[in-house]
Amino acid sequence: MDKITNEELLLLIRQAAAGDKSALETVLLSVQDLVFNLSLRMLGTFPDAEDASQEILLKIITHLSSFKGESSFSTWVFRIALNHLKDYKKHMFAKFPLSFEFYGDDILHGKIDDVPDLTQDVEKSILAEELKLSCTNVMLQCLDAESRCIFILGTMFRVDSRIAGDILGITPDAYRQRLSRIRKKMAEFLSDYCGEYGCGKCHCTDRVNYAIQNHRISPDRLDFTGAKPISLQTSLPVSPQTAAGVKEAMETIDDLSEEFSFCKTFQSPETLKTFIKNFLDSTAISVIRNA
Repeated sequence: MDKITNEELLLLIRQAAAGDKSALETVLLSVQDLVFNLSLRMLGTFPDAEDASQEILLKIITHLSSFKGESSFSTWVFRIALNHLKDYKKHMFAKFPLSFEFYGDDILHGKIDDVPDLTQDVEKSILAEELKLSCTNVMLQCLDAESRCIFILGTMFRVDSRIAGDILGITPDAYRQRLSRIRKKMAEFLSDYCGEYGCGKCHCTDRVNYAIQNHRISPDRLDFTGAKPISLQTSLPVSPQTAAGVKEAMETIDDLSEEFSFCKTFQSPETLKTFIKNFLDSTAISVIRNA
């Protein structure tokens, strides 16, 4: 959709809060990609991210009248979304939690040579790219929920430390320190285990069939390589001082993060837009508004 100016967005929010369905649809569509990409990084899979995004959008509808414009709308949405996602228990990795130790052991000792060809005539290079992009999210699941929030805000969205600290309820200095430590941990793991960009033995092409066997990717459902990459504009201000601090803190991971697509963002599934339209056309909208 066309980019909306801040003034236009504030007017639409007031109209939406007053009951204008068309304005509400425009407001929701303006943040659906932000919400989806945040959910995808926090939860790890497209289906879980889509489900959580629907719930977050419903929360935005419920709380829209409380937005007073004291912060940017994106900041307000981030706060609602992260509060929802930090305690989200319905995703796959909540039931099967990961750790760097488990993930590293699987890389070193997984019996990748004992698996037959499961590619189903899909090009192996495509499946290897799907695995690489999926692996990025899987690695994030090795972090605890708050560390994941910090890494995503700092690496993917490059959020000003004052705003990020306010969203997470910690001081800007504590945010910067934790962000630096988490980035270093991620960089060390990639350097130790990833053979694509580090010194490790793990190569995506070699592990395609093993990943299919363990239901990590599927030739029938190529979520990452099938999604449309987009440039996500969050409208979150970044000060020159923070930008310099981010550059310094990223020195140990910048090359790997760019190559390994930590910052890659995707267009949200068409089904999410359909959900918004169908919901706004249903009688349930009045229930949510009055919740």
